[in-house]
Amino acid sequence: MPVKIPDNLPAAEILTSENIFVMSESRAALQDIRPMKVLILNLMPNKIETETQLLRLLGNTPLQVDVDLLRIHDKESKHTPSDHMNNFYRSFEEVSHNNYDGLIITGAPLGQVDFTDVTYWPHITEIIDWSQTHVTSVLFLCWAAHAGLYHLYGLERKLLTKKRSGVFLHQRVNEAVPLLRGFDDEFFVPHSRYAEIEIAELNQHQQLKVLAQSAQAGAYLIISENNRNLFVTGHPEYQKLTLRDEYQRDVLQGLNPDIPCHYFPDDNPECEPLARWHSHGSLLVSNWLNYYVYQMTPYDLSDMSALTPWEVN
Repeated sequence: MPVKIPDNLPAAEILTSENIFVMSESRAALQDIRPMKVLILNLMPNKIETETQLLRLLGNTPLQVDVDLLRIHDKESKHTPSDHMNNFYRSFEEVSHNNYDGLIITGAPLGQVDFTDVTYWPHITEIIDWSQTHVTSVLFLCWAAHAGLYHLYGLERKLLTKKRSGVFLHQRVNEAVPLLRGFDDEFFVPHSRYAEIEIAELNQHQQLKVLAQSAQAGAYLIISENNRNLFVTGHPEYQKLTLRDEYQRDVLQGLNPDIPCHYFPDDNPECEPLARWHSHGSLLVSNWLNYYVYQMTPYDLSDMSALTPWEVN
């Protein structure tokens, strides 16, 4: 089934050219179906690139998904045209009265900034708190995963001496959960971050469970005891050249970055990288939408009290 997006969203043409099933609002209006309503809080500078990456994954699931795009503030974006923001993004005040089946909170280029020093930190915490009563399931990506673990569970991240960038091998820790259905024993995921929360600390928390991890990249998938919050410390949504573009940007900024691990053939940044994680990203989002959103959410979103008990089988 398709992901439903506004008729003129730039991602529509890109995804259609890739044979990803998307549906315009005008066409969807002719269908008598209850779509999943997913809100995306996009904190990345290049909004169009990030929304396209996420819509690509949502559009590869068997469910029809109705997407709203959320902005964190009204300040002009340096990397996204103001017309795009005004036409396609909504403020929290516009959506706070709604309930949603799912919420995705993206990463943000704030890896070395204390959470409380982030200018919009109060808005982030407000949205996270709101999500616990207005959203069936929340998917936190990269920086947002650490932010959510800090705000909801009091877990402090540890800053790394060097940016952790590359494509790393991961293993399942707990196979008997629906989120990991169909996963290979080992799989690759891109990471791009400046911090981590140690696996031992996560394992000691009674309300959290580590589902997948990497010897080099640490904890990757963490889920809350009630299955409402999924924390993903990597970037399964990244496209083939995203890490390359980030590396080249850091070089031009004089940051002297390390070459992303296990990404370029022979660690040569002049070579075209090899994408080894797209199937994993699609399966992860598909399982999340199916087992933790669709199977749990009430048919009538106006009544979140009808939420299915949080027992995922």
